[in-house]
Amino acid sequence: MILLVIDMQKGLVVDELYDYQNFLNRTLTLIKEARKSNVEIIFFKHDAGSGSGLTIGEEDFELIDEIELKPNEKVYTKTINSCFGNESFKEYMDNQKDKRLMIIGLQTNYCIDCTIKSAFEKGYEVIIPEGTNSTFDNPYMSAELTYNYYNDDVWEELVNSVTMEEAIELLRNNND
Repeated sequence: MILLVIDMQKGLVVDELYDYQNFLNRTLTLIKEARKSNVEIIFFKHDAGSGSGLTIGEEDFELIDEIELKPNEKVYTKTINSCFGNESFKEYMDNQKDKRLMIIGLQTNYCIDCTIKSAFEKGYEVIIPEGTNSTFDNPYMSAELTYNYYNDDVWEELVNSVTMEEAIELLRNNND
């Protein structure tokens, strides 16, 4: 299994996210547990282009300080919502025998959604732990409604939704 951590960037991880503190705590807990259990972690950062605030070289583009990236951890940049749009990542994943991805991060209705659908199409088992993706209010739905709509309806047939306890157990028993 690989833990895929998407867009945990300074410009996106802010108080306005749905269930912000729980989301942040849960995400950091799974990163810590994956490290303890020697589960590979791959981080993604979104480059939204010049003038967006989320561009290579800008402070908001960087991963949040709490992550404290380790030397052996991979970081990819993407310019579209799906992580599989990055050819280097796609090639790397094509060479992996284990086709399980635990996906966490931002934003539920953009990059998480597109990556889940791309992974599903490519035959990956996608694992989504409760409360480990989030988003903002939008003109059509509150962030809470958006979160629930995707997690409880849109992805119902595409992912293995698990509790935090189950996610931690999966990470701990990854090599069994």
